Amino acid sequence: MQQSGGGSVIAMTYYGAEKVVAGYNVMGVAKASLEASVRYLAADSGPAASASTHLCRTGEHAGCPRIRGFTDMLKHHAERAPLRRNVELREVGDTALFLASPMSSGITGEVLHVDCGYCIMGI
Repeated sequence: MQQSGGGSVIAMTYYGAEKVVAGYNVMGVAKASLEASVRYLAADSGPAASASTHLCRTGEHAGCPRIRGFTDMLKHHAERAPLRRNVELREVGDTALFLASPMSSGITGEVLHVDCGYCIMGI
């Protein structure tokens, strides 16, 4: 990226990197490490790379044996998120497109929550 004059790094993370999510286990630690790595990449790369992560829940993980109760988690999310629904894959793609475009030139090392507002809610 430094030789070509710039670029973008986009990684997908999850709420379990910030808060304890029952059944998410070691993946929470892995996602927290990913988020920290993105921040350090952004700081070390300077203007050569815009590194961002975004959070989402996608239907492709439904029934995944590594995440027990995932379907229940989706239901819980939709009931409590301000938009009263789960995020759509199109919305994740739109966010990635924005982050990879010149329109996000002032963003680096950030976590954008694409979660219908779930992360802003308290208990």
